[in-house]
Amino acid sequence: MGLFQAIDASASGMTAERLRMDVISNNIANANTTRTAEGGPYRRQMVVFEPRSGQASFAQMLSQQIDTGAGVRVTGITKDNAPPKLMYDPNHPDANRDGYVEMPNISIVSEMVDMITASRAYEANVTAANAAKSMAMKALEIGK
Repeated sequence: MGLFQAIDASASGMTAERLRMDVISNNIANANTTRTAEGGPYRRQMVVFEPRSGQASFAQMLSQQIDTGAGVRVTGITKDNAPPKLMYDPNHPDANRDGYVEMPNISIVSEMVDMITASRAYEANVTAANAAKSMAMKALEIGK
C-alpha cells in the first residue's frame, strides 16, 4: 500500500463516519416527531457502508486476493423497519381512537452509543492518516 492510498483509505473512512454522525444527529433531533411528510412518525435512519474494492469474503481478504486497503464508501441510507413505539396520551393531537400516539422507533441510548462509536472510528482514521503523513516526512528526512 502506498502513502497516498493509506491517506485516501483513511479519508474515505472519515467521510463515511461524518455522514453517519450526521444521520445519528438527525435521528436524535427527530426522536419526538410524530408526524412527517410521508405520514406517521419519523423512522430511524441508518447508514450502509461497503468496502470500495467490492464485496469479498473473509477468506479472500486473508489470502490477499483483493486490495484490502481501498477504503470504504456509503451505499445508502436506509430506514429502520421496526414498528413505532406506542405511548398513551389521549390529549395529543396525533392520538388514535384509543388514546395512543405512534412515536418514532428511536432509542436515545442506542443513538448515543452509535454516536460514540462513529466518533471513535473517525478518530482512528485521523490517527491512521497522521501516521501515514509522519512516515512520509521521515522518509523525506532519510534523503538529507
